[in-house]
Amino acid sequence: MSTTVPQSTRRGRKPRLSNWAAIALIAAAGVGVGGVAYTRGTIEQIAAALPATPDLATLPVSTSVVDRNGQLLRPFTTDGRWRLPVSVDQVDRRFIDMLLAYEDQRFATHHGIDWSGMARAAVQFTMAGGKIVSGGSTLTMQVARLLETGSTRSLDAKLRQMVHADRLESELSKDQILTLYLTLAPYGGNIEGVRAASLAYFGKEPARLTTAEAALLVALPQSPEARRPDLNPTVAKLARDTVLDRMVTAGLMQQEEADAAKGEPIPTARREFPMLAAHLAQEATALDPSARTIPLTLDKKLQQALEKLGTTRAAPLGDEVSVAILVADQESGDILASVGSAGLFKSSADGFVDMTKAVRSPGSTLKPLIYGLGFELGLAHPESLIEDRTTAFGAYVPVNFDNFTRGTVTIHQALLESLNIPAVIVLDAVGTARLVSRMKRAYADPKLPDQTLPGLAIGLGGVGVTLRDLVSMYASIARGGMPVHLNDGVGPHVDTTGNEAPVLDPVSAWYVSSILRDVPPPVNGISGRIAFKTGTSYGYRDAWAVGYDGQNVVGVWVGRPDGVPVPGISGIKAAAPILFEAFDRIGPTQPFAPAPNGVILAANPDLPEPLRRFRHPNDNRTARDPSPEISFPEDGSDLDLGIGAGDGQPLVVKVRNGAPPFTFFANGAPFEQAAFTRQGIWTPDGPGYVTVSVVDAKGRSDQVKVFLD
Repeated sequence: MSTTVPQSTRRGRKPRLSNWAAIALIAAAGVGVGGVAYTRGTIEQIAAALPATPDLATLPVSTSVVDRNGQLLRPFTTDGRWRLPVSVDQVDRRFIDMLLAYEDQRFATHHGIDWSGMARAAVQFTMAGGKIVSGGSTLTMQVARLLETGSTRSLDAKLRQMVHADRLESELSKDQILTLYLTLAPYGGNIEGVRAASLAYFGKEPARLTTAEAALLVALPQSPEARRPDLNPTVAKLARDTVLDRMVTAGLMQQEEADAAKGEPIPTARREFPMLAAHLAQEATALDPSARTIPLTLDKKLQQALEKLGTTRAAPLGDEVSVAILVADQESGDILASVGSAGLFKSSADGFVDMTKAVRSPGSTLKPLIYGLGFELGLAHPESLIEDRTTAFGAYVPVNFDNFTRGTVTIHQALLESLNIPAVIVLDAVGTARLVSRMKRAYADPKLPDQTLPGLAIGLGGVGVTLRDLVSMYASIARGGMPVHLNDGVGPHVDTTGNEAPVLDPVSAWYVSSILRDVPPPVNGISGRIAFKTGTSYGYRDAWAVGYDGQNVVGVWVGRPDGVPVPGISGIKAAAPILFEAFDRIGPTQPFAPAPNGVILAANPDLPEPLRRFRHPNDNRTARDPSPEISFPEDGSDLDLGIGAGDGQPLVVKVRNGAPPFTFFANGAPFEQAAFTRQGIWTPDGPGYVTVSVVDAKGRSDQVKVFLD
């Protein structure tokens, strides 16, 4: 049997004076001759003194921080009470039916006062010599009591509740009145409302309750302190079983179901309320403390899994070690998980510090962007050769992490093994100012000492960044060089329209990704599953791992928040295993984007001559601002683009040096102006010779003549 609650709304209807007269009559019957004092005028005075009917939209409730799907991440108390917002459709129908059958069988049809019940209560009051035996209160009257303060057992209080109930029925719908009860009913201690009670006693939302759970939640508000299961489980069980027996009598359930429910144990302790994404939730509520609900972009299931992962992985590394994990969707920029520490209350590791936003040294994690700039400037290809030999840059002499040099290596090998010397050589060529500028294009905020120009040391970690900065940078590389602003739902959302200056051109970004996919994984990883890079800051203070597949970007930091070194800690040993486990928890790996037009897939001997060996623009001690030079195609070359076969490919022209923007020409006709990139794409109309030229922002030019077939 299910009770239907009418949905009609009576807001704005004038109070029923006939009801008030009836209230006075019941009062007179209850107290004899003295009852004549309760005249219609007295009732009107009581009505005039009632508090305003609350608006459900502004009723004070606990601020609830929820995830992208509306799932509760963390609630906060309101005036020291747990009172969570709830609606009728968020509560198990079994509980609603039990509540109405037990408390107010005629709720759907009465107008706030059950006259037969009140008449019975009045007679019992008289027979008992002025002692209240049964209240005869409807759910509406109970709501009236909950909205007021002061005594609730006196006749005056009962009359006030009757008048108040009459007003509530005239101004609210049945569903709204029921919602008020579900929100305000006391459940012991500082717990109010069925949702807070379900979370506190059962650790779950009230949308799906067992028969025993629903019966206990029906019983508790009648005597919340005496029946608290965490303090008086025996009394709580008796009250619950009484509700179950009443349901059998009312025909709402079979005896067998009631008996089975009676066998279910009573919870004997209160559970902790959810506290997921604690740092982000605190920040969000600090910005809007009066908000009822604050939605974040996080995914509750993933957040919960990664918080557990961070805590588990930090434990064997020492009490003072913390872990931070950040997951973002590379297309939208939405942050799907943000783990700020290995535990908010882990005081030995400063768990209250959100390490996703702490400024730290990035170690080697900037190398992919450095090499990407080298590719974009036409200085190198992944298979270009470069020297890994001791090299001095003034007083700065970088060394590799293992203090060994490899001699001549490819750029691919240099990035794969995270060699320091080749990275600094390339950085010296592309320029530290350009590196910092591209970091900012990726919405990172690199921190340099005040009034200090960036030096070459920034390529090996001599700059301050956050985990969010790194995830934002790698997201840009993952999506073909286009930046995306990370968004967590806290503060204003920055909409990136796609018109921003790219961090890298698509070909260079693809080259970087192809190398990072070849980085050897940790012992718990599978090669080629994700593109990733690790980093270890000077003195073993920070261990990093940042990686991505075709959809998500994950960043991991491991270390001590106070900056004290952790001997032996490294990105590959401490952070990379967490990175791969994080991807396990996200789900199936998503495929990478295909290679864009212009990618050169060739071994070193098959590369154009200028790309076979890395060339520093200043190797010949030319001007610090050299003129543009077409690095591909090479002058006089014969390129097979498949034009004769009818499915020819476009010609990709790449330029090194010079000042952007560049204007590209084919046989004297402009075909592209590139504001940010160093390549132009031209579709020939047939085979034959073509003269390709480029002009930079300063009017300097270069040209080559090639044959296309």
